[in-house]
Amino acid sequence: MAQNKLNKRRLGQLQSPAARKDVKGARRHKTGLRDRLASYRSHHRQVALDSLQRLLRRPAASLLTSLVIAIALALPTSLYIGLNNIEAVSSGWEGAARISLFLKPNVTASQAENLRRSIATRDGVQSAEYISPEAALVEFRASSGFGDVLDQLDSNPLPGLVVVTPREANISAVAVTELQAALAKLPEVELAKLDMAWLQRLNQITELGRRLTLALAGMLAVGVLLIIGNTIKLAIESRRSEILVVKLVGGTNAFVRRPFLYTGFWYGLSGGLAAWVLVQSGLLWLRAPIAELSVSYQSDFQLLGLGVLDSLLLWLFAGSLGLLGAWLVVGRELRAIEPQ
Repeated sequence: MAQNKLNKRRLGQLQSPAARKDVKGARRHKTGLRDRLASYRSHHRQVALDSLQRLLRRPAASLLTSLVIAIALALPTSLYIGLNNIEAVSSGWEGAARISLFLKPNVTASQAENLRRSIATRDGVQSAEYISPEAALVEFRASSGFGDVLDQLDSNPLPGLVVVTPREANISAVAVTELQAALAKLPEVELAKLDMAWLQRLNQITELGRRLTLALAGMLAVGVLLIIGNTIKLAIESRRSEILVVKLVGGTNAFVRRPFLYTGFWYGLSGGLAAWVLVQSGLLWLRAPIAELSVSYQSDFQLLGLGVLDSLLLWLFAGSLGLLGAWLVVGRELRAIEPQ
């Protein structure tokens, strides 16, 4: 009976307003999701700054590692810029594609002019120009240097010519070839000539260069992973005692792994920034002679470099490589370090 009375008294105390207020206060002081996220962000910020400060305290070693990564990243980046400049130059050449229609000998000047007007109104044709046999002979005489030989001929051997310029929207090889085939079927045309073999070879060489650039970038990316992985492995060995102490007091592998992941990220990002500086310095060094060469060919071509988006992608790729290289090594190494 006495025990039952004691239990009822305790139950009444727990159900009293003061006790309920204490329970609500305890619930209110539980760590919420927002507090946990704030603590998580604070710890990441602290670890990121601490890992960066560790690298800055060893400037010589950090600089050498960053330069090795920068050279590995600068090589494929330079090839990528070179291919972009080749494509920029060749795009203007593609727009200069011409189809030469050699007319039959019995086609008169009026018939040729009517043909020119008809071709100029076709879909996919920007312009059409008629060159008479007489005008062609004068031009050939001036450019060939065989004026004396031409004077010995009894008649003009050159046929009339209609030069067709395709529209810029139809400058692809397939579209121009289809236009050439259609014009070659005209009754007044003896031969339709289109010289695009050199342009197609250039496009094939450019595609080959792009694939070689991707292959080189892949191989050098593996090299960057190995460099960063070996660097992180050495950093783990130098802090083995610290890692053992952290694990003894209950630190998890994720907690211990975090500083080394940030170290790998900083190595990759610094290498990406250094690669950007190397590439931009090379472009600055080449800009003046390329501008002089462009002027000598009466062209307004300007050397293309890394734009804002390309620069951001380079830095992001470099930082991701550093993070991946560290992640591949840290997990295996930390599993081998356990307090006895």
